[in-house]
Amino acid sequence: MNSAFLTRRKLFLLIACASALMMGYALFAQYVQGYQPCMLCMVQRVFVCAVGAVALVAAVHGPGLTGSRIYGVLGALCAMGGAYIAGRHVYLQHLPPEQLEGCAPSFEYAIENYDALKFLKTIFIRDQDCGVIDWTLFGLSMPSWVFAGFVVLFLGSLWAGFRRG
Repeated sequence: MNSAFLTRRKLFLLIACASALMMGYALFAQYVQGYQPCMLCMVQRVFVCAVGAVALVAAVHGPGLTGSRIYGVLGALCAMGGAYIAGRHVYLQHLPPEQLEGCAPSFEYAIENYDALKFLKTIFIRDQDCGVIDWTLFGLSMPSWVFAGFVVLFLGSLWAGFRRG
């Protein structure tokens, strides 16, 4: 493939499109298929949107090499944050049920009624109902696929940011 075809700008646009597709399926799964996302799912969505927003701004801006590197690192950092949350989600799904604390409040309730510290504790410390696996594809749960998606977004962001041309 001609390297001039895959410019940094086009790579960032592909990353933005991949993020949009991930969010599109998440919304389809929620509103059409009826799966209700847990708090960790909602936080993963925030990180998917963050990676997509950084990539879209980079694609529209079309910066030089230094700017592309900055966008690439920002996108990679957002993808790392999302991968951490998705990895924790996968970890919780593999715990025995008796080791989970139980359900936490919905994302909307926590946003409206908790201060920032309590909200973060709810996300990162409480185990909620995130241990339930109610969707799989080829034997992998949705958070496992989202984790893989974040790995691809991470690598793509670095590639787009640090490639020449």
